[in-house]
Amino acid sequence: MVSKDSGNIMIVGVGGQGTLLASKLLGSLFIKAGYDVKVSEVHGMSQRGGSVVTYVRYNKNKVYSPIIDKGGADIILSFELLEAARYAEYLKTDGVIITNTQEINPMPVITGAATYPEDIIRKIKDMNLAVMPNDDLSLALKAGSPKCVNLVLLGRLSKYFDFTKEEWLSAIEESVPPKFTELNKKAFLSGSEV
Repeated sequence: MVSKDSGNIMIVGVGGQGTLLASKLLGSLFIKAGYDVKVSEVHGMSQRGGSVVTYVRYNKNKVYSPIIDKGGADIILSFELLEAARYAEYLKTDGVIITNTQEINPMPVITGAATYPEDIIRKIKDMNLAVMPNDDLSLALKAGSPKCVNLVLLGRLSKYFDFTKEEWLSAIEESVPPKFTELNKKAFLSGSEV
């Protein structure tokens, strides 16, 4: 499913969930492995809980554009359930959505103008797309902090690539402040075991 030579990963979530750190860490990992990498952050009101999208494109030769078009993502790494549905149309037909089942109410739901959609996983499956849901927030809490959901998700993502566990852990050490390194490693390892 994911080519060793090139690929497109979308990281989607809500402001404050650590999507940007996840994309930085992932980009660093690919660069160290000799890939050309383009990372592009596209986000709205991320500091107010708005939708956040990051594209990570890698290629053994050259990446010419940082943008992923609809139907072009090999993997969508989703930090929140509604965000998985919002960006499902960007997935390739043989791609996979790796999603946290956490639900964070967007502003229209908070104000009462809308209700949070039901049966999101079923609706994604009805689109004939592969979706891998998991309660990653619980794993992050067990690791020591709800802010580690991003590393739990990267742990789950790691199974789709040939990087060694040591390479992932080294990228964590380089991307995370030292006082949070062990916590983030623990969260990553818990996700890699799902």
